[in-house]
Amino acid sequence: MFSFNKYYFGLSLLLFTTEVLIVLYAHDQIIRPYAGDFLIVIFLYCLIKTFLNAPAKPVAISVLLFYYLIEASQYFNLIHHLGMDNSKIAPLILGNSFSWVDMLAYTLGTGVIFMLQSSPVVSPPIR
Repeated sequence: MFSFNKYYFGLSLLLFTTEVLIVLYAHDQIIRPYAGDFLIVIFLYCLIKTFLNAPAKPVAISVLLFYYLIEASQYFNLIHHLGMDNSKIAPLILGNSFSWVDMLAYTLGTGVIFMLQSSPVVSPPIR
């Protein structure tokens, strides 16, 4: 069940670096909000698969549901209800505004995971 996968570790590093570059240098209305949300789902999937030898579908669906839960917490203004309005870290972790477009970006990212995992060319060899 637990194992280290170099393939997914490399992808995780690449995606993490991309996310950091987006945060630092993309100050636009498309790349930062949408590409970042699209890639974060793929990043977390790869990070989990780095350490957990589990079937692709349950991991991808779990990651998608996790991000849906985060988005739902924004919809219900969870930060306010927890009394963390003045926190600088809470909005970074939970976000601060609900968006259907974010939900779409998460869903599309998960769709890409499913497409890539079903491709024998892109999928890592099973050991």
